[in-house]
Amino acid sequence: MKYNILLIFILLANLPFVLAQGSLPPSFFDGKSVVLVSIDPGARPEMTWTEVADSVHNSLIQAGADPVAYFELEKVALSEVVQADYAKSFQQRLVKNVILVTRQKNQMSIHVAAFSGDENIVPTTALFGVTGEDISAATSQFKLIGQNQPSHNLLVLDIPEFLTINATETSSSQKFIAKNPLNLDMFKLGITIEGSSAETGLLSYFRYDMYGKSPEAILAEQASQKAGIEQVLKQEYPYQIEWLTEAKSEQELISDKVQFLLVKVEGREADLMKSMGLESKTDPSASRIVVKYYIKLLVREELYIGPEWDADPDWRVALDNFLKNLKK
Repeated sequence: MKYNILLIFILLANLPFVLAQGSLPPSFFDGKSVVLVSIDPGARPEMTWTEVADSVHNSLIQAGADPVAYFELEKVALSEVVQADYAKSFQQRLVKNVILVTRQKNQMSIHVAAFSGDENIVPTTALFGVTGEDISAATSQFKLIGQNQPSHNLLVLDIPEFLTINATETSSSQKFIAKNPLNLDMFKLGITIEGSSAETGLLSYFRYDMYGKSPEAILAEQASQKAGIEQVLKQEYPYQIEWLTEAKSEQELISDKVQFLLVKVEGREADLMKSMGLESKTDPSASRIVVKYYIKLLVREELYIGPEWDADPDWRVALDNFLKNLKK
């Protein structure tokens, strides 16, 4: 087994455009996989995420996988609550692996992770994967994984299956409250910086608009983000805050008098509204990508989205809107 997997790495090491930061999970050849697809709408030729799924399905099977269901990554990673619901569904379906397909304008990537078993979905961003200049190049490399490794996944689907978690299956919308939280003046508001160890959105790393950014670019964005948040907070938030740059348990945060967390989510406006129990927009703007902020009360797991919908494509405007609504 170890010898065969070593052979796979030797074969792949001689191919161009290969990323293999982590190890291929042994369960890849003997366990169910879910596939999360993220596509850049500006990539050409133009394809929907389901069409991309159709294009990679046979190659995943030839590599030895058992892809039992396909999902759009952006919908799964919409918020921590929605992501937790998907994780529960994956647990119920006895999923062992997560395959991440990222199509960008100039490249295509396929990564494999062992399912973490919790709301993070994947355990790290350092995953085994291949990258090619297009779908054909990436899938041609990926299916080589199965050349020297027998798979125990025998009864696989001939065509991809697209599943969704319906509102009747999830309790996520019931956790959001269209009001403002009380006692903000008595406890600290914790604020995480995206990309820090306190930020747990590992799946978002594989979104088409995020994957492949250099460490320097990420650090520059983090510095810009913190400066921008501080500027808005000085004008609109008079209470105590605490910057969170290291991972801490909720109990540790509460002990430090951090009872509230400022949470940022990003996604299609209609999807975000539906996930938060609100009636979705039906006009063309419903498909735009927006940022929405809310406050999580740690001691009761309550999520306060405010009395008015205040999402905006510009995160600075969205944050400013949300903080102003906190005064209502």
